[in-house]
Amino acid sequence: MPRAAPGARLRARCRGCGGGGGTLKGTVAGGSPKMVPPEDDERSPAGAGEGSGGFVLLRAPSCGSARKGCDPFAQTQRSKLQHRRARINQQINKEMRMRAGAENLFRATSNHKVKETVALELSYVNSNLQLLKEELEELNSCMDVYQNDSESISVPMIPLGLKETKELDLLLPLKDFISEHYGEEGTLFEKEIKEFMELRQAMRTPSRNEAGLELLMEYYNQLYFLDSRFFPPSKSLGVFFHWYDSLTGVPSHQRALAFEKGSVLFNIGALHTQIGARQDRATLPGLNQAIDAFQKAAGAFNYLKENFSNAPSLDMSAASLTMLVRLMIAQVQECVFEKVTLLRAQKDFLTWLQLAQEAARVEDAYSLVHQTMTQAHVKDYVPFSWTTMVQVKSEHFKALSHYFSATALCDCPAASDAELPEHEKAFIQFHVTMPEGPSLRVLLQDPEERRKLGKAHLKKAIMKHEEAMRIHGLCKILRKMDILQEVLSFAHKRSLSKYSEIDHEEDFFETGDAPDILPKTHQKPEIKPPNFSQVKVTDLFHRLGPLSVFSAKNKWYPVRRVHLRRGENGFGFTLRGDSPVLIAGVIPGGCAAEAGLKEGDYIISVNGKDCKWSKHAEVVQLLKSTGEEGVEIGVITLQGSEGPRAAEKKAAAMSSGSGLLKSNKENSRKSLMNSKSASTLLIWNKKSKRSKNSTYSVPFTAVGDNEAMY
Repeated sequence: MPRAAPGARLRARCRGCGGGGGTLKGTVAGGSPKMVPPEDDERSPAGAGEGSGGFVLLRAPSCGSARKGCDPFAQTQRSKLQHRRARINQQINKEMRMRAGAENLFRATSNHKVKETVALELSYVNSNLQLLKEELEELNSCMDVYQNDSESISVPMIPLGLKETKELDLLLPLKDFISEHYGEEGTLFEKEIKEFMELRQAMRTPSRNEAGLELLMEYYNQLYFLDSRFFPPSKSLGVFFHWYDSLTGVPSHQRALAFEKGSVLFNIGALHTQIGARQDRATLPGLNQAIDAFQKAAGAFNYLKENFSNAPSLDMSAASLTMLVRLMIAQVQECVFEKVTLLRAQKDFLTWLQLAQEAARVEDAYSLVHQTMTQAHVKDYVPFSWTTMVQVKSEHFKALSHYFSATALCDCPAASDAELPEHEKAFIQFHVTMPEGPSLRVLLQDPEERRKLGKAHLKKAIMKHEEAMRIHGLCKILRKMDILQEVLSFAHKRSLSKYSEIDHEEDFFETGDAPDILPKTHQKPEIKPPNFSQVKVTDLFHRLGPLSVFSAKNKWYPVRRVHLRRGENGFGFTLRGDSPVLIAGVIPGGCAAEAGLKEGDYIISVNGKDCKWSKHAEVVQLLKSTGEEGVEIGVITLQGSEGPRAAEKKAAAMSSGSGLLKSNKENSRKSLMNSKSASTLLIWNKKSKRSKNSTYSVPFTAVGDNEAMY
C-alpha cells in the first residue's frame, strides 16, 4: 500500500512530461498447402496476446493455399508460455514508459519534495523491471516445454522463443498512398490491404512445423512487394513497426520496413530451433530432422547478421546473432555425435576412438559458445540457465571423450599384427599431445600399458563429470530438469563403475594425467541460408501494374488520354515490350506525333481497357481492331525519362529484371545467387516476368505492315 500513492500521483505528472518516450530507437542499415497434424497444433505457439481470436485464415493468391496461424487461445503448455511472454512484454513496456516519464520529471523539476517522490518511484519502477526481466529469463529457460515427449532420455536442447509484435493497421496509410502516388481510388484496394493484414496477423502465431515456416516465409516474401509498392526511398509511410526483444522483452519500434523483415527472419530462425528441439533424437530420422532444423536456424541468424546492422533490439545485434549461430552449430554437432552413437551399434577399437573424438568436437563447440556468452556485451542479457547449460554440456562431453578413450583401451583386445598399422594410424591422430610412456606399438599391444592409460582417461572423465554436476547445481532452473540430472548422474556412475573394474589393489603406480582428445568429426555442420524461393507468392497489389514501372520509387506525369485515327501510314509509332507496352518511336508528322504521343510513353489503356499487364500482341490486336472512329489511348510518361535513348535504356533494364534490384539506402545490394555472399534483407531470388523476346530494334524505314510499326 505505501507505494500506491506516489505511483498514482506520479503517473499524472509523467503523462505531462513526455512519459511515453521509453521505447528504443535505432538505425536500420538494410532495411503447397499442408495439413497440420493434431499433435502439431497441440504444440503450437500462441503468440500475440493482444486480441487475435480464433483461427486466422487467409488465402495466398500465389498457389491458392490456405495459410493460418494457431489458435491464440489454445490452452497448451507452449501457448500458455507464449501468453506469459506477451503479458510480460506489455508490462515491461509500461514500466519503461513510466521510467522515461519519471526521469523527464526528475530533470525538469526544481522542487526537492517532488524530486524525492520521483526518486522513490524510480526505485520502485527499476525493481519492477528487474523482476519482470528475471521472470522473462525464466520463461526463456523453459526448455522442457519444447522437448520431445518420447520416453527416451536425451540431453535437452536450447530453443528460442518467438519475438512478439503489436497489431498493425495499414488500411488508411496504404489507401492514402494509393490515391496520392498511383492516382487510383484507394477504397478499391481494401480487399488486398485487409488480406495482407490478415497474413501479418496469422504469422504472429505460426505452428511449430513446416506449415508455420511456410507462413513466415510467405509473409516475408510479401514484404518485398510491399516495400517496392509503398516505401519510396525519400519518404516515410508514417507507419511504425513494433517488436519486443526475445531475450529482454524491451520494446523497439522503427518506420523502416527492414526492421519488420529482420524480426520475421529472427522468428524463422527461432521456429527452426523449436522444431529441432522437439525431434525424437533416439531415432535416425529424428536426428536428421534435428540436424537440418538447427542448421537452418544457424543459416537464418547468420543471414540476419550479415544483412542487418545497427539493430534497435539486443537480440538482433551482431554479438547476439554470432552467439546464436555458434549455439546452433554446437547443437548440430551434438546431434551428429548422437547419430554416430546410434549408427555404431557394433563397437570396436576404432569406433570407440571415433566416438571420443566426436565428443571432443562437441565439447570444443560448446566451449566456444560459452566464451561468446560470457563476453561483456552479451552476458548481461543471455539467460543464466543458457550459459550454465552450455558450460555443463562442455564439461559433460569432455568427460565422455575421456570415457570412450578408456573404453577403447580397456575393453577392446590388443591389436593383432594385421590390425596394428591401422590402429597406429588412428592413434597418432587421436591425442592433442602423445601420452608419455612406452612407444606407440608397445602401448597398443601391451594390455597393462593400455590399462594404465585407460585409467588415466577415466580419472579425468570422473573429474569432468563431477565438475559438470557441480556447475549444474548452481542453477536453480537446471536443477528442476529431471532429464538433465538423470543424464549427468548416469554418465558419472558409469565412469565410476568402469574405474572400479580396472582399478587393482596392487596398483602402486601414480595415475598420470591423460592428454586431451583431438576434436574430429565425420559430418561438419553446415550453415543453411534461408531459401526464399521455396514459397511462391504473388504480389497482392498486382492490380496496380507491373513493378518495373508502377513502384514507389518511380514517379510519372498524370495519365494522358489521346484520341488517334489511323492515317495512310498507320498510327505513326513503334511499339516495344510487354506489360506495359512502350512507345519506342514516333514518326515526325504522323498521327501519333500530332496527337502528342512521345517516345518513352507507356500505354496503360486502349478504349478504356486496362493494358498495364497486356502483352505486346494483345495491345497490337486492340489497335488493329479499331474502325474509322479511331481509338482512345491512355499513356503515362515517367518523370526523368527523356527521349528515345532514356526510354530504351530503361526498357532494357526492366526486361532483364535489374529494375527490381536497385540501390537502397537501407542496405548494400548483393546477389542472392552468389553463394559466398547472402543477399540483403530487401532482396531475394525473384526473376522478372517481362518477355525478353518482345524488343524490336528494326529501323523505321525497314518496318513492315505486320511488324512493330503501327
